[in-house]
Amino acid sequence: MEPIIRVEQVSHTYQAEGAHPVLALRGVNLTIRRGEYVTIVGHNGSGKSTLARHLNGLLLPTQGEVWVKGWNTRDRGRMVEIRSTVGMVFQTPDNQIIATMVEEDVAFGPENLGLPRPELVQRVDSALDLVRMGAFRQRSPHRLSGGQKQRVCIAGVLAMHPDVLVLDEATAMLDPQGRQEVLEIAQHLHRKQGVTVVAITHFMHEAAGADRVIVMADGQIVLEGPPRQLFQQIDRLRAVHLDVPPMTELALALHATNPTFPPDILTLDELTTALKSSVTQSPSHPVTQSPVSQTSTSSVESSPNLQSLISLHNLAHDYMRDTPLQVRAIHDVNMAIRRGEIVGILGHTGSGKSTIVQHFNGLLRPHEGRVTIFGHDLSDLQVDLLAVRQRVGLVFQFPETQIFEQFVGDDVAYGPRNLQLSREEVRARVRQAMSAVGLDFADFKDRRTFALSGGQKRRVAIAGVLALEPEVLVLDEPTAGLDPASRQQLLDHLLALHRRGVTLVIISHNMDELAALCQRLYVVAEGRTVLEGTPGEVFAQVARLRVIGLSVPWVMLLMERLVAEGIFASPPPVSTVEQAIALLQPLIAQAKRR
Repeated sequence: MEPIIRVEQVSHTYQAEGAHPVLALRGVNLTIRRGEYVTIVGHNGSGKSTLARHLNGLLLPTQGEVWVKGWNTRDRGRMVEIRSTVGMVFQTPDNQIIATMVEEDVAFGPENLGLPRPELVQRVDSALDLVRMGAFRQRSPHRLSGGQKQRVCIAGVLAMHPDVLVLDEATAMLDPQGRQEVLEIAQHLHRKQGVTVVAITHFMHEAAGADRVIVMADGQIVLEGPPRQLFQQIDRLRAVHLDVPPMTELALALHATNPTFPPDILTLDELTTALKSSVTQSPSHPVTQSPVSQTSTSSVESSPNLQSLISLHNLAHDYMRDTPLQVRAIHDVNMAIRRGEIVGILGHTGSGKSTIVQHFNGLLRPHEGRVTIFGHDLSDLQVDLLAVRQRVGLVFQFPETQIFEQFVGDDVAYGPRNLQLSREEVRARVRQAMSAVGLDFADFKDRRTFALSGGQKRRVAIAGVLALEPEVLVLDEPTAGLDPASRQQLLDHLLALHRRGVTLVIISHNMDELAALCQRLYVVAEGRTVLEGTPGEVFAQVARLRVIGLSVPWVMLLMERLVAEGIFASPPPVSTVEQAIALLQPLIAQAKRR
């Protein structure tokens, strides 16, 4: 296949007045061939997004050259051709949508190419059909879900007829259904339309479907190869703060028990087939397995007798209230957050989760129903909201909305300084909070916030709330945009906070994360709470969750398949990779002895 993009000895340095230069890329060489599906992975700050922005001239190299179809990206006279060739979709769709109607937004790019109207209309129609958004063409983008918005962004790029589609963490903020929609569109364009796809992601299972995986660390390419080959190098990947897809992790553990078990598994279908052949069992005598204990990550078990710190009763809230554009965001929401719990909230994008938790510390007041926080009824306008917010910390979904100081240390210190603490105590809190999210105090305190990667900004935002030492910490998608090692490090620190008595409320689209962390879950759909219970109780309702647009931990899907294959009589209570290894290793070893 002929090269369509060549990156030759590219280095890039971010330089701002009064700040230390940051070397983001170091002599990168990369060739993207026409028709390839390439995935780029790497730790936060590894240079992935910086590299992506060089592929269509959004950034120019400090040193080196980038060539697109033979055009040098330094040639400003070829910029229209370069950006028509390489289309880019960013992580946050709201940053890319500019029009007030879907079809107008999709038309924006080709319209600026000066196309005649018949061709413009044809391109918009075709792009909307490809992403299955034709029925929404006259809808206002702000009324769409996150997955739908991302499809509109992709349509806007496709209407330019690009040869290359670059997805820069385009699925990071989406629910499972939205992620699947975007992936299916990218795979369809690659297989059916011949579009070259370059996808940047932290979801290692998304990389499993690529032709080639590029691994970056510290501004350089350190590994590359086909996913089946690359993911066998688990120790090298972990050394650069990455991991392998969970199916591969389980397969490698089972291979260690029985060397005949294939270690190079990438998908659930492959894993099911391998287990079926390795654990042979008569259908009339399926394996019965004693329940695997659900190891609690918490030292405090959930109990209805615990004190409710936050309670919502028939809560409703309207946006743009008392205007012609009034819309009901949530209604009939009922929740109770008890002292010492870890509570998870899940729901499809646009279900109302973020609106709900903004009532937890009085950022929003109820329009109907009742919200009680530490005994204070928020309907009472005399409630001291400052005192409430010192006890309930909220970390938003998008860190950019929460960071406003120029330097990292000042941003984390903002809250403690407003508590009138001494200089020494402020410094101690900042150091402790930054350490809790994996940011070295000496290395990061004087860094400019605008120069941070998306994952680093997220950690700074969390540190700023932790520095207030709240009793309840509410986190809206805290691990979105983090690499696997940073994600695990953050979760470990959150559990350490919980052991010290902090009550945690976590919104997440990561079902495996919620299953491993939480004692109770609330499911929100169309602005209402529709399910509540332990992770086992909630995730057992697979069919209902699918209707809502959610998924369940992949291990539970595996157990469901193994029941269908007759390996188990009923689904074992397993929801994590560790539990699956403990369950299946003895069966593999037993089959080996037969």
